[in-house]
Amino acid sequence: QVQLMESGGGSVQAGGSLRLSCAASEAPWRMAWFVQAPGKEREGIVSIYVDGGATNYADSVKGRFTVSYDKAKRILYLQMNNLNPEDTAMYYCATGYKSGPWSASSSYAFWGQGTQVTVSS
Repeated sequence: QVQLMESGGGSVQAGGSLRLSCAASEAPWRMAWFVQAPGKEREGIVSIYVDGGATNYADSVKGRFTVSYDKAKRILYLQMNNLNPEDTAMYYCATGYKSGPWSASSSYAFWGQGTQVTVSS
């Protein structure tokens, strides 16, 4: 059972930046960030292979968000720039990839508790 803990969420004005962190209890091989807005399904926005660093980004965040992973600390980061109100959501990190699309919540076995990001206009 891998434990994940997100941090770094908060409130920011449109155009601002935030950096989210996700600490993992064990070294993963693939991790992802998901978002879930009120009344909407959880959807993946980025995934990363820890070894090699290959990434996948959703079109909605390409060019604005950057994912990285610190192997020594076992921490996943999400640098979010040029935030807009549509980015307002609960942000979750996930690992324990099983199979299926990288952006589907059903593809991952382990989840953090989430951190709220609120962007005001």
